[in-house]
Amino acid sequence: MAGITSYGAYIPRYRIDRGIIYKAMGWLNPTTFMPGEKAVGNFDEDSISMGVAAGIDCLTDIDKNTIDALYLATTTASYLDRQGAEIIATAVNLSSDIRTADFTDSVKCGTTALLSALDAVKAGSARNVLVCASDCRVGKPGSAQEEAFGDGAASLSVGDNNVIANFDGFNSVSYDFMDHWRGEGEKFDRQWEDRFIRDIAYKPFIIEAVSGLLKKCQLDPKDIAKIAYPALYARDHGGIGKKLGVTPEQIQDHMLSNVGYTGASNPLMLLVGALEDAKPGDKIVVVSFGSGCDALLFTVTDEISKVNGNRKGIKKNLEAKRPLENYEKLISFNKSLPVETGIRGAVVAASAVSELWRSRKQILGLCGSKCKSCGTPQFPAQRVCVKPECGAIDDMEEYCFSDKQGTLFTYTGDMLAFCMNPPAIYGMVDFDGGGRFWFDLTDVNLEDASVDMKVEMSFRRKYVDEKSGFHSYFWKAVPVI
Repeated sequence: MAGITSYGAYIPRYRIDRGIIYKAMGWLNPTTFMPGEKAVGNFDEDSISMGVAAGIDCLTDIDKNTIDALYLATTTASYLDRQGAEIIATAVNLSSDIRTADFTDSVKCGTTALLSALDAVKAGSARNVLVCASDCRVGKPGSAQEEAFGDGAASLSVGDNNVIANFDGFNSVSYDFMDHWRGEGEKFDRQWEDRFIRDIAYKPFIIEAVSGLLKKCQLDPKDIAKIAYPALYARDHGGIGKKLGVTPEQIQDHMLSNVGYTGASNPLMLLVGALEDAKPGDKIVVVSFGSGCDALLFTVTDEISKVNGNRKGIKKNLEAKRPLENYEKLISFNKSLPVETGIRGAVVAASAVSELWRSRKQILGLCGSKCKSCGTPQFPAQRVCVKPECGAIDDMEEYCFSDKQGTLFTYTGDMLAFCMNPPAIYGMVDFDGGGRFWFDLTDVNLEDASVDMKVEMSFRRKYVDEKSGFHSYFWKAVPVI
């Protein structure tokens, strides 16, 4: 039976107290204040990098060779005409004989991608599909969206073996309702009047989708262990539950107060949160909202015990946080505020696309080599073994460093090299099990860095060539938390 076989998630480490945002921009719209904090992507993070992080988390203990399709759902893709799913597939080191697809243009696309993956497995056209949903939506400074939007990603693997949650059915409703929209070339969402959205679409659509699902599956609301649906409006979120006949204990935490509304990834992030606390036999309903609604029903199996606790998921990502205490950094990171980058920051070297193709596994997948004779790993890949006592030639196998932890051997804080969050920090990393290379460090302050600090690899945006629209990605070192 088709269903979910694994899950993963990613939440950026930076969190900003909404009081800081309101203090900076509340004078413009005094009624926009929201309590709590929200997750903020670092200057080198986007929907692709977060999708990679969630995908790696989901693939823990899974043979990557068994994945034969990858779907990406996002409304904030880096490219209009380059497939984000393929970038993620290369970064997580999947084989080339897979199907990839991007789902976009609606915050409902996360559940659309999940339903498509389930259909593919049920039809037999795919055995195991990795679904990544990720969004970095930017609210206009001073808007309610600026306070509400958060960044995050979730990933689910779908198959019919070792299923942790069986797929029991779905109900979809589709409406061309323009609650918000963003035209080509526009950075910020435009939104219609809140009361109209709440009363005409948000509450009625979700109630219609869930009520139809329960009727299809012949279930009573009390049969549901957890129901997860987006919180566009916190006050109305609980009211929807009352209308559906479920208790507050049955409603999954919406994470609006500590992460924010994460767009296309939101329903899948809520589903991951529900699975983390689920026990065999629990029935979980997950609902999306956007151009209608999708409502999906899952029943948790005994296999859940083999997955819970082995992934970062939502809980561990929530714990690994660092405060962002500066509103100006927030709007600089998401490029709402143009900043002076200086000569070094203004000049971007031409991107060698041909070399990117030839070295794609090395650059995007962080794949090096390992000597078959003595077992010594090395990055970048080498023809000659670096171990002096060995020196074997052309006796290498591919070795992936992206999932390896390491130790910071030495580091530098550089105030001359351009960095959006100065100083630029980089250093030499000794990998556990062997191998050494230098990496930029991110998600760490210079005063917190130290020799022998444990680090892990994180796929990040290296730079963006604004003139050509080219986004460059590579791996950076982040502290292990």
